[in-house]
Amino acid sequence: MEAPAAPHNPAEPAQHGVSVQITVSSPEQMQELGRRLAKLLRPGDLVMLNGELGAGKTTLTRGLGEGLGVRGAVTSPTFVIARVHPSLGDGLPLVHVDAYRLGGGLDEMEDLDLDVSLPDSVIVVEWGEGKVEELTDDRLHVVIHRAVGDTTDEVRHVTVTGLGDRWAPVDLSLLAS
Repeated sequence: MEAPAAPHNPAEPAQHGVSVQITVSSPEQMQELGRRLAKLLRPGDLVMLNGELGAGKTTLTRGLGEGLGVRGAVTSPTFVIARVHPSLGDGLPLVHVDAYRLGGGLDEMEDLDLDVSLPDSVIVVEWGEGKVEELTDDRLHVVIHRAVGDTTDEVRHVTVTGLGDRWAPVDLSLLAS
């Protein structure tokens, strides 16, 4: 994996935060990125994942689950909307949400009780943009770009942006190591 010199992608929505860009060349590297990301997370962290279908959101989350040491296989929660993966030890539980089928904002997601889970867990929301930002001002926004169309290219460009006071002092460049 490599991190380009530019600290922020100007094509991303205007956001105030600390960013790093990482190039990932394989699913194994995406999973490793998730394991490294897990080391930076603490209770109450919200991670929003966005990217095209097949970009690697669930693969990243699988690595995150491995890094957190959670129970159960991390798979796409598309049809169940949310899965809770308790910690196997003293670590953090992982709440993995797929908001793809949810049309509304936070109101539609209230039944998931994410606000109740947030203080004690790490919550990862795939397709969360425009739906869960109201949960907290402090969040990690991960955008995964991949070539679209008829391609077998495994290269992904990942932009990780830490928003809010929680992420201001965090050295996200550690993710590119």
